[in-house]
Amino acid sequence: MTDYVVIFITAPDEKVASQIAKALVEEKLAGCVNIIKDIRSIYFWQGKVEDEPEVLLVIKTKRRLFERLKDRVKSLHPYSVPEIIALPIVEGSEDYLKWLDEVTAQ
Repeated sequence: MTDYVVIFITAPDEKVASQIAKALVEEKLAGCVNIIKDIRSIYFWQGKVEDEPEVLLVIKTKRRLFERLKDRVKSLHPYSVPEIIALPIVEGSEDYLKWLDEVTAQ
């Protein structure tokens, strides 16, 4: 099942997240993107601790599309260093993964 990944990306607001999500799905770089509102991110940036509201994108795709997806997100994202991390899908519904294959780029 390591042919598939879940990618986490944070964004400053729902508008930016929606723009990124729609582009990734329309361009077949992702099969599905969930947008989770109202998260709070605490992180170290440019010498100080930041505490900011954000939204989280949860993206399901094929592992081999990661580089293309990452490049596309960087072209759309307002952050100079956006969070773009992928975790392997270790197990999954065979039907769901078949669907993911069908709706993403070959």
